[in-house]
Amino acid sequence: MNFGPICNMIKLGGCNNIAMRILLVDDHVLFRESLGSLLDEQPDFTVVGQTGTVREAINMAKTLEPDLILMDFGLPDGTGLAAMQAILADRPETKIVFLTVYEGDEQLFEAVRSGAKGYLLKNVTVFKLLDYLRGVRQGEAAVSQAMVSRILSEFSRRRSTSDSDFQPPPRKLDALTAREIEVLHVLATGTSNQEIAEALFISENTVKNHIHSILTKLNLRNRREAVRYAQRHGLGDSSFIQPSESK
Repeated sequence: MNFGPICNMIKLGGCNNIAMRILLVDDHVLFRESLGSLLDEQPDFTVVGQTGTVREAINMAKTLEPDLILMDFGLPDGTGLAAMQAILADRPETKIVFLTVYEGDEQLFEAVRSGAKGYLLKNVTVFKLLDYLRGVRQGEAAVSQAMVSRILSEFSRRRSTSDSDFQPPPRKLDALTAREIEVLHVLATGTSNQEIAEALFISENTVKNHIHSILTKLNLRNRREAVRYAQRHGLGDSSFIQPSESK
């Protein structure tokens, strides 16, 4: 999708003087560069970086400190969801909007529940995209009416199956990566983040990111619930741990 030919056609006034700093995360280089050119043509947006991997997205979010990240859901070394979880654990004020071809309910609900400020499909028009991004700056959600209807339908369905305190049941351990299971093993013994980091030879910040991901994937609300969940599943024997190469 090449936005170049229409960039000069878009002239919108009434924008804030300070441009919103945007990081683009998409592994399709042509799409990413074309979108970057379009956004740079706008007086209220400036693209501060581009990348196509989870690892670089996390690093660039930390060094560039963007106001907004436009994130694809599927990336070569993982998912945009995993990148978002790591980024928000370090910089919770960052606004993240998914711009993707994935339109399944599972991706949509996971993104919204994990803190995304929007979920848009790549067939959105240029004018709509710019409107959505300007809305995000004002505190609005970048979600189409069709997506809103699906979210409300799911919310209504869940409320009808239980009371207002409904919480989805925890998922199975196979939702976790090998490293996350290792972290959960040590966490179940009641150790601190620093002790987990020392046991697995990783940084304390990485431990925090893994715990945030574990809570999200297992539908758990806090560290205490994670400990109880791990103990119910027979985890907690720190002698089991065999530090892997993965992060």
